[in-house]
Amino acid sequence: MKPFALEPGMLTMSGVFYPTGYMFVMFPTEKEARDAERALQDGGYSGESISLLTPQDIQEKVARTVGSADIPLPSAGTEADTVRQFVSLASKGHHALLIHAPSGKETGHVMEVLKDANISYGQKYRQLVIEDLAE
Repeated sequence: MKPFALEPGMLTMSGVFYPTGYMFVMFPTEKEARDAERALQDGGYSGESISLLTPQDIQEKVARTVGSADIPLPSAGTEADTVRQFVSLASKGHHALLIHAPSGKETGHVMEVLKDANISYGQKYRQLVIEDLAE
């Protein structure tokens, strides 16, 4: 697993977190996130395609990207609200995996590997669409 680094390509033109081609999957505990990462590696996923985000990472690195995204008018998209959901869960101790899965086939494989994982929230960032992964 590689350390999380917020890269310019993970932001919209207005600077809000939107990592196109990635899945952002949250878990209630660090142990559950690390167990999911091990399951993905056992399922053939490279550790270089996965980053762990602690609650502190989410609150310090991802949350700040919302900035003034809704000023003067609310954003036309849902990216700011999605970040706020991540931050809300992080404030309760949830951890996340950021998984590079650009194709639908890769997304399906990740979801199959994680079918028994305790996912608290999940999103797939596609071009112009944020797709819910878990309810």
